Amino acid sequence: MARKVQRKLDKWKSKTWYAVEIPKFMGSNRIGFTPTGDPENLIGRVVETTVGELTNDFSKHNTKLKLEINDVVGDVAHTKFLGHELTTDYLRSIVKRQTSRIDANLNVTTKDGYKVIVKPTCFTVKRARTSQIKGIREEMIKIVLKRASEVNYEQFIEEAIIGKLSANIYRNAKYIYPLRRVEIRKTHVLSVPAHISEVRSKPVETPVDATPEDAPEVPVVDTQEDVPIEDTPEVPVVDTQEDVPVEDTPAEE
Repeated sequence: MARKVQRKLDKWKSKTWYAVEIPKFMGSNRIGFTPTGDPENLIGRVVETTVGELTNDFSKHNTKLKLEINDVVGDVAHTKFLGHELTTDYLRSIVKRQTSRIDANLNVTTKDGYKVIVKPTCFTVKRARTSQIKGIREEMIKIVLKRASEVNYEQFIEEAIIGKLSANIYRNAKYIYPLRRVEIRKTHVLSVPAHISEVRSKPVETPVDATPEDAPEVPVVDTQEDVPIEDTPEVPVVDTQEDVPVEDTPAEE
């Protein structure tokens, strides 16, 4: 007697695809689609993209954005910003011999109460002394803390991602010792104000066919200029800071 074969059901046929949308202050663009059988399973799902994909600028692909889905309306999954980070290969490409890398790690609070971890880093033209490294690090911390207390969360994140904050550090710290590059290599949102958390936790009835209002795209502009340094290989990305020319910079082997 022939054995009865039970046909397996294809789970993918029962899944629905939802469009993933970035936060409104970043432009509310749709960056892709994600499948699920239950919209509630999307809440808390983390997705990644790059600034280059949002702006169609290949030179910005070294900046990764991490987003978390926090709401589903109809067939659209809305996200919140978790943080950004520069890719490892990009950071390695701007590290040179006989130079100093100066890192800082600090917690800041924005004007509207958001707490964010910020990790700026500086690269010098030549190797700096211990006192100069200490002075540059103190200047970095002072500038980042001051700027965070002056602006709201959305503006602070925008300046950290597009390079305005690093340009501000470069302009002030280069007088301590010549700098070749300044970057905000990582940010991470620690907490949001209590009143905002309460508002987001309340369910809001929204029509299924409702669509978010179109928001203007976040402008990504270069805020610093480059001046080529002798015997220094060019980094294969669009620079946002001007370099200090040094005639006696040793060539790399």
